[in-house]
Amino acid sequence: MKRFLCTLLVLTGAAVALPACSTEPKTAAEKSTLSSDVDAALAGFKNADSSLQSELNRAVGYAVFPSVGKGGFIAGGSYGKGELFDHGVRVGYCDLSQATIGLQAGAETYDELIIFKDQAALDRFKEGKFAFAANLSAVAIKQGAAGSANYSEGVAVFNRTKGGLMAEAAVGGQKFSFKKY
Repeated sequence: MKRFLCTLLVLTGAAVALPACSTEPKTAAEKSTLSSDVDAALAGFKNADSSLQSELNRAVGYAVFPSVGKGGFIAGGSYGKGELFDHGVRVGYCDLSQATIGLQAGAETYDELIIFKDQAALDRFKEGKFAFAANLSAVAIKQGAAGSANYSEGVAVFNRTKGGLMAEAAVGGQKFSFKKY
């Protein structure tokens, strides 16, 4: 329910007004659930593409967002929470929010994995100076996708659809925030 409310607020441009959308989970149980969900999402990515582990081993960091909720009708938005790994070690919580405008209708849930190839990109993410422009798109994870990753500004993005149906021809961007443990 919180994810739906956060997505709805992103749609209306008011996401910063809801405390439930904060980067860090509020309770120990929520933190534990998020970590378990991150582990499951990462395992799902690795199962879908056996070349992913070697890409993660070469990366300076990566962020995993399990169960990003996305919805829209003309205007759209997404919201999800995750965890950031620096050289393979969990270092903090992160969240993403996205706003889009254009021809779109529907709702879906997906996992997102962002791989940072260089330290500068990871540092920008940690400092809250990281956002995706409309022209950077995610690659649907499948066998061999990570091995042929196309990095843009030191970053590659992969999605794994979990459910729902979304049709869109829209533009927008993703914004991220990070909170160290």
